[in-house]
Amino acid sequence: MEPMDQPMEPHTSAQSQPSQLAKQREFVLRTLEERDISFVRLWFTDVLGMLKSVSVAPAELDDAFEDGIGFDGSAIEGFTRVYESDMVAVPDPATFQVFPFESGSVGSGGEVARMFCDLQLPDGSPSWADPRHVLRRTLAAAAEKGFTFYTHPEIEFFLLSDVPSDGSPPTPVDAGGYFDHTSHVLARDFRREAVLALEQIGISVEFSHHECAPGQQEIDLRYADALTTADNIMTFRHVLQELAISHGVRATFMPKPFTDQPGSGMHTHLSLFEGEQNAFCDPADPMGLSKLGRSFVAGLLTHAREWTAVTNQWVNSYKRLFPQPLPGKIAEAPAHISWGHLNRSALVRVPAYGKPTSARVEVRSPDPACNPYLAFAMLLAAGLRGIEQGYELNAATEDDVRALSDAERSAAGYKSLPTTLAEALSVLESSELAASTLGEHVFDFFLKNKRAEWDAYRRQVTPYERALYLPLL
Repeated sequence: MEPMDQPMEPHTSAQSQPSQLAKQREFVLRTLEERDISFVRLWFTDVLGMLKSVSVAPAELDDAFEDGIGFDGSAIEGFTRVYESDMVAVPDPATFQVFPFESGSVGSGGEVARMFCDLQLPDGSPSWADPRHVLRRTLAAAAEKGFTFYTHPEIEFFLLSDVPSDGSPPTPVDAGGYFDHTSHVLARDFRREAVLALEQIGISVEFSHHECAPGQQEIDLRYADALTTADNIMTFRHVLQELAISHGVRATFMPKPFTDQPGSGMHTHLSLFEGEQNAFCDPADPMGLSKLGRSFVAGLLTHAREWTAVTNQWVNSYKRLFPQPLPGKIAEAPAHISWGHLNRSALVRVPAYGKPTSARVEVRSPDPACNPYLAFAMLLAAGLRGIEQGYELNAATEDDVRALSDAERSAAGYKSLPTTLAEALSVLESSELAASTLGEHVFDFFLKNKRAEWDAYRRQVTPYERALYLPLL
């Protein structure tokens, strides 16, 4: 992955000048008329990153720009309590995009468009429960220091030919492996159609290929500012799942759907720019990483246990991070806190290739089922804390940390990421960084919701337990 030499113009519509905002709205309204668009879908996400939408007729959009669309926030996970339920979704015209397909069917005409919304309270103030606002707030803190935050995700997912309703293992659509040019037409053609569909709606793709496990695919999105990237990830997940349905298969971003196969990650490359200058770049450094970049990495590592509950928010996420050794399989999910240059067992990696202006760091633990707004906010906040406090970066590791024994890792000073969702939540609860970044409302709801998920998981008696214990006990 080689990001652009010059950064894209960051998405700053919430802070746009009135004249710029008026021009954006005018463009949207003119496009609706010129292309005879019948429906406009207004999108937002709940605290867990589930996509929500309401459709409006084009004739209603002018009023929606001015006054927003009111809805019952108490019906959405993590938004409001019943007695304070009124919320308003205000379309962000900078995110307007015509979808030249419907229900995943490419080429069926431009009848539908979508925009993401910023959520407000009835008095016009930003909603404390809006994940997009959480990220905007953190980006604003970076902007005050002169930084623009860019991200580039490598998104893995599985294509499945069936998903049994009884919870038994699904069937992957192919038997391919890493970089295989699969002869199975569906997987190969699906990636091609997905890339074309994404490009048609303005989401640039760098690479696509088959991943390690049967049925596992990867599509890498091009570098963009973090807010645009988070919007793109939400759109990506929707488009791919709709496209899969149109092919009679399922696309899943579940981190670990198979016991004996690698899980799906979302390795994410991060960089800070000061104007047009890459703040991570120092050509004189052996790794090309500036002092500021080193402090950013030190912040990521120092606070890694605190942000893990957000980047890996499901019970299943920890089955990917802590897999048992799989014969003949490469387990690249990091389970311990370290950084390196060439070392792909490290949690944070400084890539060894690319132009000096492409200096960046890669965080390898996030999975594609996270809420990208909250995940990017936490990663940025951790890195900024490292810069603010002048954290010193320890020496890079060249060890394959996964291959070491527990005693060897302890002796070398490698700390473990949380091993379960319960442990991650315990760390999150005591994190001042997480509380201040997420805000009181999101922080409290996230903890409450995820504890309930863990408790429900612990109550389950699994097929594994029955198969093991019934014959014995």
